[in-house]
Amino acid sequence: MTSAPQSNSAGQNFDPWYSSYASRTRGLTVSEVRALFAVASRPEVVSLAGGSPFVEALPDERVRAAFDRMMAESGPNALQYGGGQGLPQLRERILDLVALEGITGVSPDDVVTTTGSQQALDLVSKLFLDPGDVVLAESPSYVGALGTFKSYEAEIRHLEMDADGLDPEQLTNTIHALRAEGKQIKFLYTVPNYNNPTGVTMSAQRRQEILDICLRENVLILEDNPYGLLYFDEPAPNSIRALNESHVIYLGSFSKILSPGVRVGFVIAPHAVREKLILAVESSILSPSMLNQYLVTEYLEGTDWQAQIDTFRGIYRERRDALLGAMEEHLPQLSWTTPMGGFFSWVDLPPQLDSKQMLPRAVKELVAYTPGTGFYADGRGHTQLRLSFSLPTPDRIRQGVRRLATVINDELELLETFGDLGSPAAEAARFDQAPPDLR
Repeated sequence: MTSAPQSNSAGQNFDPWYSSYASRTRGLTVSEVRALFAVASRPEVVSLAGGSPFVEALPDERVRAAFDRMMAESGPNALQYGGGQGLPQLRERILDLVALEGITGVSPDDVVTTTGSQQALDLVSKLFLDPGDVVLAESPSYVGALGTFKSYEAEIRHLEMDADGLDPEQLTNTIHALRAEGKQIKFLYTVPNYNNPTGVTMSAQRRQEILDICLRENVLILEDNPYGLLYFDEPAPNSIRALNESHVIYLGSFSKILSPGVRVGFVIAPHAVREKLILAVESSILSPSMLNQYLVTEYLEGTDWQAQIDTFRGIYRERRDALLGAMEEHLPQLSWTTPMGGFFSWVDLPPQLDSKQMLPRAVKELVAYTPGTGFYADGRGHTQLRLSFSLPTPDRIRQGVRRLATVINDELELLETFGDLGSPAAEAARFDQAPPDLR
């Protein structure tokens, strides 16, 4: 006779395996961005939410030619297993890429290819994080990284940023305070170029200051740089990894400069860390996809990929200008960042508004954004939101901002009329109509 599943003492749970999961699964939660994809993909919705690249700008014939060359010259190998460190030819080409970020004096042996840089985040977390360890992260920070760190039961401590990036004084004070508490700091996570979600770029002076602090305090730096080559006017300063090789793990990706569909990323790490990363790759997936690695290699060797990146820069610059111009026209009472590259602008709302509560109303008005709450591990972000300008056309961006302005101005009008938006009268006014169908 089979016994009935034990009930969850914290309340009713309909998953019969709830009590069997490892404790670390408590850190697995649906991200704000992923939850938006189903809604934002509806054609009538202008999505200023997810940071998807405009892959339609890739010349179809070049991609097809790269695929045909790959199959003609390397087909059997591309369809086979490979090594955990990744394809040697691709690791050679990656050196050309990172040289543009100031990283020189490295060899293909210093590179480990991964299934996107998201896997690299997971592998580094697996290697370094025990439950209760601390990760220092920008405030706000990339939602995918926060989710990964939390899945390994890490404690995330946010550090404030200004227009030049991380605040060095707060970094020092936080390190000292955490150590006084007996906490184990494992690394500082940063997206220094066109930060996701803020669009802020860390200045050259600030990079050196942050590095000097981490060297003095013996804190490892995890530098995540998917957007670095997508500058609009002037290149970003050299990477932090270009300044130091012993205290920096560098993550890169082809998702933004080629295609997220190829799922190819890479890590440049100190020797001992690199060896453990290879073992972790082999333990996790045996090897990254050889087919995708050969395809990226053929693309890099057979096309003018730098000219293509320059094409992307022009497209994203035009779309950034469309977003900021529309914000200035329709929402001049707000403040936002002016990114010098990448995909995102970060918007501050009036303190009485809540970006997460406002989202269903925005979707009803056929515009989507990402609430700021997804980019914090400590519950902040309700008065902030992220706007992405990478995917919609300039006309669609302007249309989306007009719709967003309608939502925000209506919310402010309700506040003026009813006072506290949490009051019964205000709630009844806000949800007088049926909620949007989010299926």
